[in-house]
Amino acid sequence: MRGPGLFCCCLTALLLLGGADDVEKEEEIAARDRNHIDNTLKLTEDKPKDDYSGALQKLRKIYQNAIRPLEMSYKYNELRQHEITDGEITSKPMVLFLGPWSVGKSTMINYLLGLDDTPYQLYTGAEPTTSEFTVLMHGPKMKTIEGIVMAADSSRSFSPLEKFGQNFLEKLIGIEIPHKLLERVSFVDTPGIIENRKQQERGYPFNEVCQWFIDRADLIFVVFDPTKLDVGLELEMLFRQLKGRESQIRIILNKADSFATQELMRVYGALFWSLAPLINVTEPPRVYVSSFWADDYHPDTHRELFLKEEISLLEDLNQVIENRLENKIAFIRQHAIRVRIHALLVDRYIHTYKDKMTFFSDGELVFKDIIEDPDKYFIFKSILAKTNVSKFDLPNKEAYKDFFGVNPITSFKLLSQQCSYMGGCLLDKIEKAITHELPDLLGSIGLGKKPGALNCDVTGCGEAPKNRYRKH
Repeated sequence: MRGPGLFCCCLTALLLLGGADDVEKEEEIAARDRNHIDNTLKLTEDKPKDDYSGALQKLRKIYQNAIRPLEMSYKYNELRQHEITDGEITSKPMVLFLGPWSVGKSTMINYLLGLDDTPYQLYTGAEPTTSEFTVLMHGPKMKTIEGIVMAADSSRSFSPLEKFGQNFLEKLIGIEIPHKLLERVSFVDTPGIIENRKQQERGYPFNEVCQWFIDRADLIFVVFDPTKLDVGLELEMLFRQLKGRESQIRIILNKADSFATQELMRVYGALFWSLAPLINVTEPPRVYVSSFWADDYHPDTHRELFLKEEISLLEDLNQVIENRLENKIAFIRQHAIRVRIHALLVDRYIHTYKDKMTFFSDGELVFKDIIEDPDKYFIFKSILAKTNVSKFDLPNKEAYKDFFGVNPITSFKLLSQQCSYMGGCLLDKIEKAITHELPDLLGSIGLGKKPGALNCDVTGCGEAPKNRYRKH
């Protein structure tokens, strides 16, 4: 009887000692040095913040006076589902984190902001942990803001999110932190993609919400774990939504120090093999290979390589921050070009409808024929021929079937009727914004001081076609 009892006591003691050794080993794991983060992102410099408030107010005025009237008159928002608010124009650059569950998105944000072991550390774990869209913003003190409050605040850029319903707003949360990096940029953490979960189970339109953030993000980090490289339906849908935004996508292969060199090379190849069918561009997005967490790199790994990759990513992030205003002006100008093309197309549909209508015609049947086969009436080709619009900027013809299904053709006026004695023509205003006002604003902030850098005659940044729709 005595032998087994003594054996159990010894075994218990050994287990306790082993547990103590594990605790000591965990305590011995050193935290990674963060000086390269502060230096690369220039967080230690005491230089005054760039004051862009004047330029942003000018940009807001150009949008309100020259672009928005035509946008509202031809209901462009119902075609593109992209409403620009004052808060969006004046907002900081947005960095969006996407990817499968438990790949280290929240851990990476904690590391970049130094939130580890603080009350506002984002919760992390091996299981799916982030079920909300979490927006990290700058504020005078640490506080949490509910999604319903964020959507109700018109000074922020999140008011359009109300259209996704109350179930989504309950899954939206804002965190204000007095951090120097957040004075210049905002981070958005997203729920991880879980391939075996149906979208309906989330209780809100997950893909549509992702699209809203994708459309407004200045930089998109798609994070992968070396052990989660499989591509399912939800991830495939996500990359479809990213189409056209390839210049803003950065692929991150996280937790790279968990593998030996040979295994890491195989994982890197497998990642490209999985993503190749989803990214149909000649030049693939930049891929960063490192481990983004507060703990030091594992021993016997490529520490120098991982550190260089991390610094490259931080330089990429800093470049987006530095080019904040330039990117905002370019975005508004691109939006103005799309609004102008939309207005020209609607005007051409109206002209074609009026030309084909006779006293005995059935207006509904006439317009249905035009909508079903616009090429028969050269609607899109006539726009290309007369206004110097690029064919690559034309919207999808199918989109106008849905657009006119909701908005009757008779509810719109011709462009020639969108003029007033005091206010001028709406088309003239938006063309002036595209060709002169926005490029001039870009030049006023110190960009393109070299001779001819902003010369639209050289760069083609703004042809000024004759307005054929003005009444003479």
